[in-house]
Amino acid sequence: MRRSVPAIFAVGAAVVSVAFVASAAQPDDEATDYYADAEGLTGDELKNALHEIVSDSTTLTYDEVWSALRDTDEDPADPESVILLYSGRSLDEDANGGGSGEWNREHVWPKSHGDFGTAPGPGTDVHHLRPTDVAVNAERGNKDFDVGGSAVDGAPGNRTDDDSWEPRDEIKGDVARMIFYMAVRYEGDDGYPDLEVNDQVDNGSTPFTGRLSVLRDWHAQDPPDEFERRRNQVIFDEWQHNRNPFIDHPEWVGEIWN
Repeated sequence: MRRSVPAIFAVGAAVVSVAFVASAAQPDDEATDYYADAEGLTGDELKNALHEIVSDSTTLTYDEVWSALRDTDEDPADPESVILLYSGRSLDEDANGGGSGEWNREHVWPKSHGDFGTAPGPGTDVHHLRPTDVAVNAERGNKDFDVGGSAVDGAPGNRTDDDSWEPRDEIKGDVARMIFYMAVRYEGDDGYPDLEVNDQVDNGSTPFTGRLSVLRDWHAQDPPDEFERRRNQVIFDEWQHNRNPFIDHPEWVGEIWN
């Protein structure tokens, strides 16, 4: 059964290019009981409760992801375009595919980290799937997240080296919260791998993504903004009918990964 959703309010959201300035708004604490079973918990108990809550969801096919991303990542200034995650640029929503200059479906949690591919489940979960320039997606590959490296062509502000990727400042927190969501949603039941965040890079095919210490810093430095909150709401209302709890309750990151 779909749970009712907390009311979300954006405070002081102003557009800078195609990104929003981060706000410190919190869900209305009088709104609903979506997270009722998690309230007051910490550590593993909180993580387990959130897993049960967000696992009540609709699973998409990989083809359905195309349509979902046109909706979830719609350019607020141009409804016929999507915002590309790493570059931040706006591109025609129908310019999707695998060719040069097109956008495709980026798995922020690399699908090789746990070897889940594009099968329904973690491979099609739009909480971590985002539109990305084809060439930039290929450059990111399955690298873990860390600081440093060389500038990425076609995606100003991003940096990369042999085994890690640093996204632009405007989405550092977004990336961290997507990774934390995946580590809570997929716990080894329902035939899915047990995904966990660790504090290393070059995780290969193991079901881990890092670097935890860096992701925690990015989460604190770049709190949820209006674009991210709207995306979370659209996924809940129109597609998977579940939420990323770390967008609604940023404080829960420190309660689980302290």
